[in-house]
Amino acid sequence: MALLEIEGLSRRFGGLTAVKDFDLSLREGQLLGLIGPNGAGKTTIFNLVCGFYAPSEGGIHFAGTSTAGLRPHMVTSLGMARTFQNIRMWNTLTVLQNLCISQHCHLGYGFFDSVLWTRKFRTMERAARRRAEELLDALSLKEYASERPGNLPYGLQRRVEIGRALAVQPKLLLLDEPAAGMNPREITDLIDLIGWIRHHFNLTIWLIEHQMKVVMSLCERIKVLDFGKTIAEGSPDEIRKDPKVIRAYLGDESAGA
Repeated sequence: MALLEIEGLSRRFGGLTAVKDFDLSLREGQLLGLIGPNGAGKTTIFNLVCGFYAPSEGGIHFAGTSTAGLRPHMVTSLGMARTFQNIRMWNTLTVLQNLCISQHCHLGYGFFDSVLWTRKFRTMERAARRRAEELLDALSLKEYASERPGNLPYGLQRRVEIGRALAVQPKLLLLDEPAAGMNPREITDLIDLIGWIRHHFNLTIWLIEHQMKVVMSLCERIKVLDFGKTIAEGSPDEIRKDPKVIRAYLGDESAGA
């Protein structure tokens, strides 16, 4: 059974159709790429899947559960985590605190536990800190535990953001343009990191990216969007040679060359 099943997904904003009849079957353990020109609808699909937008039509099932009507935090609690095009972190908190607070969707204490500092609260907070420290060590971020994320180099900020998503203990990790703004060395390090994360945490990963080096190095299959519609799907080699993909990126003359 697919971990994520999407059927006939569409989203309209007034008279604009941002996504039309999008289908996907993502098996557990896969690493899938989603590419397309700017404005093709890629991030809109992630926002639909994560519960930020409601579909105009179509259905989404994650781990056998329909996400219809679920708010983003409820989708997250099912085992889905994501990063964003623009890094979003709590820059008034330390790196360690960012990774601790991200786990709160799984902590079972209530408001009065936190106010009264009950044994349940203290036990779960200690467990969250241990988990955060393990992630810092795994992601080579331990020396930055007490730093504010915004004070770190850009590549390390991306690493912290991915660590924060991993703190949710997801089954599915959605990465929205993780290489955006990176230099060539940081991109190479990112490729190695994503490959390692996939196998170390036994994750299914869905990746949006404009850096073709990242997509072609990591993804087993790739879907291509243009104007909200799927125009191609296949292996990296098939996508690289597909005339519809070349046309979408480079124009009609390049496709006919």
